Amino acid sequence: MPKPKAKAKQKLTHFDDRGAAHMVDVGGKPETERVGIASGRIEMGPATQEAIRGGEIGKGDVLGVARLAGIQAAKRTADLIPLCHPLRLTGVDVDFAFAGRDAVAIRATVRAFDRSGVEMEALAAVSAAALTIYDMCKAIDRGMTINGVQLEEKRGGKSGTWRRRA
Repeated sequence: MPKPKAKAKQKLTHFDDRGAAHMVDVGGKPETERVGIASGRIEMGPATQEAIRGGEIGKGDVLGVARLAGIQAAKRTADLIPLCHPLRLTGVDVDFAFAGRDAVAIRATVRAFDRSGVEMEALAAVSAAALTIYDMCKAIDRGMTINGVQLEEKRGGKSGTWRRRA
């Protein structure tokens, strides 16, 4: 039986021919509709989740503030990640769901009509939303953990659509 062909070594686009980091030139790429969807979760004690549900956190509406933090992070991703391009976002949705008795699931969908994808913006949105929940609830639960931050789907651009397998 013939050996499967080895995959060609893929070049990392954020490094030049000398191996130095650089910002990719996207000037010649066409503007297309881009979508990035990311998810993650923050695990906590059941009492913390109950306090969030009941609006009993003294700092205010935890999920409302976390949603705003996620939107702001998506808009400011190029300021946080050195080689990301500033993009003209056309929409950002950050949604939450209570997962079991001890977690909050986070999902961010970011859209743009631009020359570069919005995967990093979606991941930044989920991360900032989770960190904001942590910040607002840490007085009652310092043991919270943020995990599973991952890209679920990206659409648009030269590489087309990619979806995480279940």
